[in-house]
Amino acid sequence: MTRFFKSITAAPLLAAALAVPAAADDIDFRVRGYVEPELRVFTDSANVSGQERWNSSVAAQVTFETFWDYSDEWIVVEPFARWDQNDGNRSHFDLREAKYARVDGNWEFRIGMDKVFWGVTEAVHLVDIINQTDFVENIDGEEKLGQPMVMVSSIWDFGTVTGYLLPYFRERTFASMSGRPSFDIPVDETQTRYESGAEEHHLDFALRYSNTLGDWDVGLAYFQGTNRNPVLTPGLNAKGEPVLIPYYVQTKRVSTDIQATKGAWLYKFEGFFQDQLDEGNFQATGGIEYTFYGIFETANDLGLVAEYVWDDRGANNQNPFANDVFTGLRWTANDVSSTAILAGTTVDLDTQALGLTLEAERRFGADYFVSLEARFFEDIPTSDPLYSYENDDFLQLRIARYF
Repeated sequence: MTRFFKSITAAPLLAAALAVPAAADDIDFRVRGYVEPELRVFTDSANVSGQERWNSSVAAQVTFETFWDYSDEWIVVEPFARWDQNDGNRSHFDLREAKYARVDGNWEFRIGMDKVFWGVTEAVHLVDIINQTDFVENIDGEEKLGQPMVMVSSIWDFGTVTGYLLPYFRERTFASMSGRPSFDIPVDETQTRYESGAEEHHLDFALRYSNTLGDWDVGLAYFQGTNRNPVLTPGLNAKGEPVLIPYYVQTKRVSTDIQATKGAWLYKFEGFFQDQLDEGNFQATGGIEYTFYGIFETANDLGLVAEYVWDDRGANNQNPFANDVFTGLRWTANDVSSTAILAGTTVDLDTQALGLTLEAERRFGADYFVSLEARFFEDIPTSDPLYSYENDDFLQLRIARYF
């Protein structure tokens, strides 16, 4: 929580995002949100003393939206908070969004806290670099912290061009030693180091081009600034105990994400080349997805997913997925309750380490949404960056009440 308020103080751009329009003859104000209790149970005893097998928490998020000028201008403020029973680091508050936006013809302008997503693949989003990962929320990398930014985008006949100025960097969140899943060696965020002397105040920027060409959706991007994914280096804390110290390096990255839709087939690719620490590095992921529509003459759809992830450095603590295959099944009922199930398996082709994932969700009535998640880690050798999760198999139940 302290890091968050520090970032707000250091980013005066947010004042504009929270401003109220002086004249608004046609203001449309909306409020929505949810409260979501969560229960986790870990099937095995922990590797670290003091970690519990049962954990409960509750999260809440509220979205305030104001539109005016025929919806060409709007303000969105979206605070998020979680209280966790065992993990003090997971009890945190964040502004996912706090932005002012305006559309003028084929131009769009945004300023404040915002979330931006890049990518097309299912298992790993390699090119998604604008926002920092909220790692205490979920280890799958899907949850993101709000990012202070100025964004300008313009739509032309040849595609959409978007520029980003990112004036403040936000550190990744990590579980405490009492939280699970977590590393066996704790991450000491008080010793965080930066390659840049400007540290979190380094001015990052990105430029992206995107377009749809027939069946093809294409994105090209350039990013220069602080890598959101830290290098975790071994060290000692004040008591002489071993810890991992986050080190955030500067990177220059050229990336692309491509998706082709050919009937029931989806072809996907993400990849980038980056220059950091005086070394070049190439990472890529890609695969296919095929959907059987209306199986057994019902409204149900069944999708088959297969993807491959490659890192030319091999497995490392910045990216444990260096030679891995993901396969999955996605079942969608297409009913009024939005019932869906995704089951997937990740196999490390170098070590044969296995990761199993199950995600199921369904809406009950107009206001309740229930999700069940299961994650299992099997046959992970000590040399694997994910070895700390060997005993952190868990089942998770969330029941959200929307309003």
